[in-house]
Formats: sequence, C-alpha cells, structure tokens
Amino acid sequence: MSIALLAEPDPPPPTGSARVIAHLDMDAFYASVELLRAPQLRDLPIVVGGGRRRSEHRADAPADAWPRLRSYAGRGVVTTATYAARAFGVHSGMPLMHAARLAPDALLLPADFDEYRRCSRLFKATVRTLAPIVEDRGIDEIYLDLGAQVDAVDGPRARALACAIKDAVRRDTGLTCSIGLAPNKLIAKIASDLDKPDGLTIVTAADVATRLWPLPARRIGGIGPKAAAKLAGFGIDTIGALAAADPEWLIAQFGRSTGAWMHAAAHGRDDRPVVTASEPRSVSRETTFDRDLHPVHDRDALSAVFTELCTKLAADLARKGVSGRTIGIRLRYDDFRTVTRDHSLDVPVADAVSLRRVAGRCLKRVALDRRLRLLGVRVSNLAPAGDARPYAPAAFGTTQSLFEPACADTRAEATATASRTPD
Repeated sequence: MSIALLAEPDPPPPTGSARVIAHLDMDAFYASVELLRAPQLRDLPIVVGGGRRRSEHRADAPADAWPRLRSYAGRGVVTTATYAARAFGVHSGMPLMHAARLAPDALLLPADFDEYRRCSRLFKATVRTLAPIVEDRGIDEIYLDLGAQVDAVDGPRARALACAIKDAVRRDTGLTCSIGLAPNKLIAKIASDLDKPDGLTIVTAADVATRLWPLPARRIGGIGPKAAAKLAGFGIDTIGALAAADPEWLIAQFGRSTGAWMHAAAHGRDDRPVVTASEPRSVSRETTFDRDLHPVHDRDALSAVFTELCTKLAADLARKGVSGRTIGIRLRYDDFRTVTRDHSLDVPVADAVSLRRVAGRCLKRVALDRRLRLLGVRVSNLAPAGDARPYAPAAFGTTQSLFEPACADTRAEATATASRTPD
C-alpha cells in the first residue's frame, strides 16, 4: 500500500483568534462518586459495573466485605474503573469477565446512575456560576467559552479562572476534574486528557506540533477504532504522521468530507462554536439484563423493570421540561436481534402511567417468544412539558397484560422486521 506524504508538515499557523475554549472532564466520574460514599475504599482498584443491587452492600462496609472481580460471572461490562484498576489495563466498555482476568482482586461495585446524574447536575451548576457559556457534552464533560472573560489561552487570567473552576467543583462536589485550555474545542478535549487526574493543561496553536503530533492519531475525537486501524495500515500511527499526509490522498482514501476533516484536525484547526442550548431529539431509558429474562417465566421481573424504566423516564422528562408525542420501545433478544416499535399520539404525554400504557401498546406488536437481553423505552417528537396530557387508554380499547406471547400475525410481523445489530 502506498501513501502520499508531504516532505514535512507545516507547523499550524496561529489562529489569529481570541477564542479561549476549555474542556472540563470529570476524573473517573462514576468511580469517584462511589468513593464519596465509601471513602474507606480509596486508593484500591475498583471497578463499577454489573447488576448487583446496591441494597446488598452498605456503603461503609470494609473492603473485604465487597465482592472481588474474580467472583463475577455474567456478561456485564465495565462502567468505569478507578485509576488504580486502570493500571491493570481495565477500561470502560470492557467485558467484566475480561477485566476479572486482568485485575481479579479489584473490588466490584454496582452502578448507581441516579446518583451520577445528581452529581452531574451539581458540578455543572457550580461551573456556570463562574463561566456561564457552557456546552453540555454528557454526564461528565462540558465545553466552556472563556473568551469574554480572559484575553489569552496561556495568559494568567485564563489559568486563574481554570483553577478557580477546579477548586469550586471540588468544594461543592468533593470530586476532581481535569481541564484543557486551548484555542478550539478539538485541542481542548485532547489537552484535558494529558494530565489526569486533577490536571490543568494549556495548549496553544503554536504548541500543536510539539504537544499533539507525537500522540496516537486515535486521540483525535472522531477517529474511531476502524479509522485508526485503516490509518495504521498505511503507516499513519501519530497525529504528526496524519498531518504529514497529502490532503488529496486522505480524501481519496476516506472521502471528501472525512479526509478534509482529518487533515484539518491533525493541524489543530477547528472552528466549531460552544453551543449553549440544544433541543433534545429524544429521551430514553434502557437496561441490559445480567441474565436473559423470559417474557413468560420472568414476567413479573420484566414488568417491574418496565415500570421502573417508565417512572425514571418520566422524571427525566420533567427535569428537562419536555413531553413527547411518540413513545417507543427497544428490545434485544438472546440471539442479538434487536427490534424497535413506536406509537405516536395526537397530544404529548409525560407522566409515568401514560408512558407505560403507550409503551405497552408497542410491546403487543413484537414477538415475545424468546428470552430478552435488553429492554428500553424512549420518547421522541418532543414538545414543551406544559403541552402534555394524560393518555386515554379508552381510545385504544383494552389490551392484554404485558409480556404475554404475541398472537401469530403479530409474531410474524415482528420476526420479519427484526434486524441483527451489534451488541
């Protein structure tokens, strides 16, 4: 395979912009939240994940009372891990059985997403008191536009403000975060990961060649495993090697849009603004079971999970101030086929009872004759919360109880439209 390279990549020119962008990333967020409740476990290798119920363990229990990862049996994945566990090679998304082989003596703690969301809202509210221009990028990370408050990325005011934000987050939540300061979002996100945990890293446009080019190409957000593997096949392993590639060659290999973007990203160019307001397209809740559940034999357990998902989804809608006209479900069978069904209403709904009733209608349109790995409920076609009305089941007639096998024609329809998707 041949690759067209420039003799030497030109150093990125200064942007000529006064933009000062910060990327704030909470450190091992889920695990750190757990350690707030169980500080006696601090400095130990801890993995968060699996399906054990929190009620099985007291937060103040000593380390030897918590299960070890070696005892885990199931198909769950790592939600997060402390830095002590990451030293063994454990990382988010890894199957727990694999993690058990790497760190068998690590402690296994159950996830508590309601608490993680609460802490997420708390740290974001704290940051907004000091830097109001915030783009929410997920439960544990945000972008900040500090250009109206400081005059230069590497100036003393920028560093002082970043330190003040870090101190405030620690004071109000007990958690640490890492911040990257840069002239754009792309560089800031890479920078925030260079000195974890509790780091503050400043990278200017002039620093791209020395700070970013030696890094692996996959450190650029948007270059996933497949693209990184393809680049590696051409001998492009670092951001610097990507910057040295001829842009037309990149376009030929990856397409005009992606190829041009790769070339710009490798040179540290990114004009995306910090977006402070965005309308959610949908709100969803789903869970993957630790063991496959049968719609008949495990009907009570499935119904309880279904009700809990709808209850939590209603709370999410209330917190976001929205309702929705389209209610849907997502199921994954034990053979990895995944099906979705939606039902649209004339008026939006937002309460848990209505969500369960409409989602229950969707359940009647799928084959419930195999064990299930995953169950989810979502709301889309969103509207303001004030537009919501209760769902009137009389408009749809009576329905059979949830999680009974579907009739033959419904089962045939579901089987015909089921699609195999990655787990």
